[in-house]
Amino acid sequence: MKGPAIFLAQFAGTEPPFDSLEHMAKWAADLGYVGIQVPTDPALFDLTIAADSQDYCDEVTGKVGRHGIQITELSTHLQGQLLAVHPAYEQMFAGFVAPEVRDNPKAWPEWATGQLIAAAKASKRLGLSAHATFSGALLWHTMYPWPQRPAGLVEAGFAELARRWRPVLDAFADNGVACCYEIHPGEDLHDGATFERFLDAVDGHAAANILYDPSHFMLQQLDYLQFIDLYHDRIRAFHVKDAEFRPNGRSGVYGGYQDWVERPGRFRSLGDGQIDFRQVFSKFASYGYDGWAVLEWECCLKHPEDGAREGAPFIREHMIRVTDRAFDDFAASGVDAEGNLKILGLD
Repeated sequence: MKGPAIFLAQFAGTEPPFDSLEHMAKWAADLGYVGIQVPTDPALFDLTIAADSQDYCDEVTGKVGRHGIQITELSTHLQGQLLAVHPAYEQMFAGFVAPEVRDNPKAWPEWATGQLIAAAKASKRLGLSAHATFSGALLWHTMYPWPQRPAGLVEAGFAELARRWRPVLDAFADNGVACCYEIHPGEDLHDGATFERFLDAVDGHAAANILYDPSHFMLQQLDYLQFIDLYHDRIRAFHVKDAEFRPNGRSGVYGGYQDWVERPGRFRSLGDGQIDFRQVFSKFASYGYDGWAVLEWECCLKHPEDGAREGAPFIREHMIRVTDRAFDDFAASGVDAEGNLKILGLD
């Protein structure tokens, strides 16, 4: 495992040190991070140029590298979302779209596809092996089955989602980069069952992988440790984010339309929630996860800069250097085929 790293999306702004990628790289390095996950916001990183220019990518790598920082992954969470938007959500998502297509929702999928394919090319130029994104959602408004979902609706939804994603997945495969979906409420890929449906719909596409974030599973009351057992071979990215779930007599998993502070399920800074990170990191160590551990700060209480400052040592203390020997090797007696037969009583 590599790290600690930090996702920059929640910190980017217009005031130093959050106003440029190089300034944020120095800020992250000063806090003890060695990697940054970079949102493809034009203010920080020009995805269109990066897709076609090795010089630009080398320049970006050099600027952050001067501070001892590596880029871990690029993020196209917003573009992935816009590949599949139900009309009920168009007004709320319009602010994420490029101005030239903002007023034409029918053009959003084509624009998003171009962005995602550019991200695959840029990732290769940067020497990255994984990419972070969202799946988008055509079915989320039917998440609770009332009224009853018509027969074939779910199958049709995943078939269309797969149709839209297949050329993007092909581009990621062509560039040797894993496309990692953050499994997240609000997306059609929001748990293991929906990821499996999607994987079936894209014929097990090798580029379709997972960004693992246990906080979203805590809020859904899903077993976030067994999830690693089930899908570890597809987990290629990791958001280290804490959460807590404290149901009460007024609201539970759905949250009662309350603000984050009042909800039973809340995101918290690392160590302030209920996620058992010692077990999470142990699971990853046992399966040989060799990707990055990336802090994503989304606490409803703590100041973001305090969460960022505490995050690097928290991740570093939980990362496990996997042993290269068994603890009882000192008692090994070597290989002896005849001796083994004697031990079995078969001599």
